[in-house]
Amino acid sequence: MSSTQKDMQHLAKDTVIYGLSSIIGKFLNWLLVPLYTYVLREQADYGIVTNLYAWTALLLVILTYGMETGFFRFANRDDKDPTQVYYTILICIGFTSLLFALLCCLFGQEIAAWLGYPNHKEFITMLAIVVSMDAFASIPFAYLRYLKRPIRFAVLKLLFVILNIALNLFFLVLCPKIQDLSLISSWYDPDYGVGYVFVANIIATGIQTICLLLMTPAPRKTEGKKVFSFSLLKQILGYSLPLLVLGVAGIMNQTLDRILFPFLYTGDDAQAQLGIYGACFKVAMVMMMFTQAFRYAYEPYVFSKHKDKQSVEAYADAMKYSIIFSYLILLGMTVYLDILKFIIAESYWSGLKIVPIVLWTYIFQGIYFNLSFWYKLTDRTRWGAYLSFIGLGITLTLQLLFVPRIGYVASAASSTVCYFTIMLISYFVGRRYLSIPYDLKRIGAYTLLVLSLLAAYYLVRYLSGRMMISMIVGTVLIVFYIFVLIKKDFPLSGLPVVGKYFRS
Repeated sequence: MSSTQKDMQHLAKDTVIYGLSSIIGKFLNWLLVPLYTYVLREQADYGIVTNLYAWTALLLVILTYGMETGFFRFANRDDKDPTQVYYTILICIGFTSLLFALLCCLFGQEIAAWLGYPNHKEFITMLAIVVSMDAFASIPFAYLRYLKRPIRFAVLKLLFVILNIALNLFFLVLCPKIQDLSLISSWYDPDYGVGYVFVANIIATGIQTICLLLMTPAPRKTEGKKVFSFSLLKQILGYSLPLLVLGVAGIMNQTLDRILFPFLYTGDDAQAQLGIYGACFKVAMVMMMFTQAFRYAYEPYVFSKHKDKQSVEAYADAMKYSIIFSYLILLGMTVYLDILKFIIAESYWSGLKIVPIVLWTYIFQGIYFNLSFWYKLTDRTRWGAYLSFIGLGITLTLQLLFVPRIGYVASAASSTVCYFTIMLISYFVGRRYLSIPYDLKRIGAYTLLVLSLLAAYYLVRYLSGRMMISMIVGTVLIVFYIFVLIKKDFPLSGLPVVGKYFRS
């Protein structure tokens, strides 16, 4: 077995561990969607959740300002002390996160009024504290990945998910049924509704942060070196701050639709329409689960393998497998959407037309992420900012032009166009600086195959007009795709752990 094959098997094993926690965690969180759509009184309530969590995603990128990637970059350098790198970044992130939380607590009323929630200052305060804790926790989590402690990482990630789900069930399902009990009635307000979503979040995040600090091994101080270094921080910031610009533009490409929608949509039911859009967007999250799981294992792997000049082959293989498995998820989600739609209440089904659009967005986003390592590994991070701002310009322009006219369909389509464009630009520009032998012929063949299978499925669906017939045909098409995948690129004997059972 070649060194590249061994590297790919190691990557696969890490993806299984990191990915299992990510996929299970996101799947369990995904199950909160039916809870919210079935339990919250109005679609507008879920619109509030969608809008504010889009803001928190943006703020988290700002508060980490590229330091996670900066940690992996500098901790893997031979001339740097990983312990000093860790503590320098942790202290810096801790200070800025605390400052942000204090400012939001002081000016919470003004922020709430600007966002359109003047009667709920506490929503802003709670989410500010949550995002501050998440930003601080990102560095210990990165350190666990650096130490290759995937099980501990997974346990801590799942701890938050389980706590958050349990608390949501307690506040939104159990408490309304037992609110007459004196122990509950003394504090529970049945009219507070969506507010308990944020209460559950801040409690779960607080417990997770405490457990993370207790379970993260304390790095040993190197004799003669201070744990914090201003000169080192300056170097790290020089590398990471361009990634902040990149990250802000990048996350805005992902969340700008949900942030701007209440300002752009001209109908009286903007929050309700945003709730429908947010719920249907969640249905497509399986694709994002896969790409995020892949990233957890891939990012530290890339920087550690950069010392190996043969690593470009592994990058090319990783790209190919990422794409072909994304296509498999695309086929499955498309064929079984009539079953998956029950994850949300029927009153939200009018928005299901955006799911195929969002799935393609996630595919292009995943490819763009894999391509982005050319500018990270060659220290040309400014290109990441250029690409992200190009994407942001596309997203913003399309939303400004079309959201007032056609609503959330334009929100979904703008992201797809954005990522498709910057994906292509990144590929062609990246070829000049880092030559990676991507198997374009094989990737192109799979793309044509999946487009043909999707066309056949939609044709059968249109001609038959019956869900069961189209689903049966779709299942046959998926089986055919899997057969091609196994035959051409993924023999079962190559699987980690279980592969030995398929060897002749």
